Amino acid sequence: MKIARDSDIVELNGPPHFEYGEKVRCKINVRNDGTFPGREVGEILVKKGDIGYVVNIGTFLQQFYIYSVDYISHGYRVGMKKRELESLDYID
Repeated sequence: MKIARDSDIVELNGPPHFEYGEKVRCKINVRNDGTFPGREVGEILVKKGDIGYVVNIGTFLQQFYIYSVDYISHGYRVGMKKRELESLDYID
């Protein structure tokens, strides 16, 4: 039985791309997929260019790292993939 994946890339074969406390910028508008409580599905949670800090690193589908990013100006955290973020502390 083959595992269905978003892509063929398995990020977990290497270390996380971002570090705890790293300052990051959102590269796209991120909408609620239904997993963010208290907000409508499809509502924009984070806009392109918003800045936050990595506060936790988890995994998803045994394939991706998920970075919990604290958007201090919004007062909440959002789980994001590597492709949705860019570092402001280090050059990618």
